[in-house]
Amino acid sequence: MDARALKRRLPIAIPLVIAVVLVAGGALAAIETDTVGSFSEGVWWAVSLMSTVGFAGDTPQTVGGRVVSGFLMVFGFATLSLVTASLASLLVAEEEEPELEAVRVSEREVLAELQRVRSRLESLESRIVRPPGGPE
Repeated sequence: MDARALKRRLPIAIPLVIAVVLVAGGALAAIETDTVGSFSEGVWWAVSLMSTVGFAGDTPQTVGGRVVSGFLMVFGFATLSLVTASLASLLVAEEEEPELEAVRVSEREVLAELQRVRSRLESLESRIVRPPGGPE
């Protein structure tokens, strides 16, 4: 993934993560009424679960709370993995850019030389006198 792709995805990824935290925080507050006392505490749980810290208090007591918590753990791990991979890709791309530019320059030079050879070949072919009825 190059820097341009990362810049295109960030405006989508950041609001998505925030929305998941808010919705899951509300869901935890609604489902886990004995464990999570408020919406803000539910958001805190969601952030804790997504950042792989773990539960911010007791473990969920309901099946729904466990499902939401499990989803948050997997979603948080996936998000962390994608962010780490994106940053690593940026660092590698910065290091490889001079080498890639050298390859691009070489390719342009080779293509220009091939074009010159083709032009000379066409010029030579046009000068060849072909006997009538002979092979083309």
